Amino acid sequence: MTALPGTTTLDRRPPVWAALAIAILPVVAASLAGSAATIPQIPTWYAGLIKPSFNPPNWIFGPVWTTLYALMAFAVFRILRLPVGTPGRRRALLVYHLQLLLNIGWSFAFFGANSPVGGLVVILPLLVAIIATILAFRPLDRLAANLLWPYLAWVGFATLLNSSIWWLNR
Repeated sequence: MTALPGTTTLDRRPPVWAALAIAILPVVAASLAGSAATIPQIPTWYAGLIKPSFNPPNWIFGPVWTTLYALMAFAVFRILRLPVGTPGRRRALLVYHLQLLLNIGWSFAFFGANSPVGGLVVILPLLVAIIATILAFRPLDRLAANLLWPYLAWVGFATLLNSSIWWLNR
């Protein structure tokens, strides 16, 4: 893609429709992949696990994750709408998509492989990747960075839950 006359590559922004697609489609794919690994395991393997007293009811996970995925998509949309040559933009998008892959990986490790220890192996780097994403987004767009704090908080809680389930079922 070439820059419009009178603009530089640094000034170029992706079209709104492209930014929306790039923001929404990976989040929807992550949600669908995670659900495919998770949902079949809830009434079988997961139901048979010993869980800590602070384990939320199963119905809460859908609304929470829907909200978190919407916040993630809006945050990355804001970064995608920055001019293409903005310093730090490319790195921020790379770190964001890495954490999204780890997000999917956790569902497959914990639920798909029926492995709380596998979940821990994935969720710990996921926490680091979410923090890295917030730090990469912050100088580019403070709101985009702040939109990810609820996600970090929930994954922090999920780490405690995952650790507790591993401990109780070892």
